[in-house]
Amino acid sequence: MKTTLLLVGKTTDKHIQACLDDYMGRLKHYLPFEVVVIPELKQTKSLSEGQQKEMEGQMILKKIQPTDYLVLLDEHGKEMSSKDFSKWLESRQMTGQNLTFVIGGPYGFSDSVYDRCNYKVSLSKMTFSHQMVRMIFAEQLYRACTIVRGEPYHHE
Repeated sequence: MKTTLLLVGKTTDKHIQACLDDYMGRLKHYLPFEVVVIPELKQTKSLSEGQQKEMEGQMILKKIQPTDYLVLLDEHGKEMSSKDFSKWLESRQMTGQNLTFVIGGPYGFSDSVYDRCNYKVSLSKMTFSHQMVRMIFAEQLYRACTIVRGEPYHHE
């Protein structure tokens, strides 16, 4: 099973990128993990929010295999504790199906991406920048992996 984090736009904050790189390195000890970046749209001033979401959605769907289990990081997704997320992740790993998590663009996801998704996860009721969500998610994925293995990173 391969796990992919699909991002719209590159990480521009060097501190967040350094933290993301750190967790990516740690995650490779637990599962095959990669980050795939979809380029940001250029010259969006003439596009509506809907048009931007649709164009980003087309690019997202091109990167996803028909057999991938697609999880959107979405404010309307299921909230869970780190421990619950680790249980969910472990159950998904048992299927052997590739797992793709997606952090969308600034306006969220198109209807076509919502239609394709298998599950939605919310990291918090609070709103974070798309840059910060990358780091927070990578840390939570790492934390989940350590919980599954019974390692001491997570404390009750």
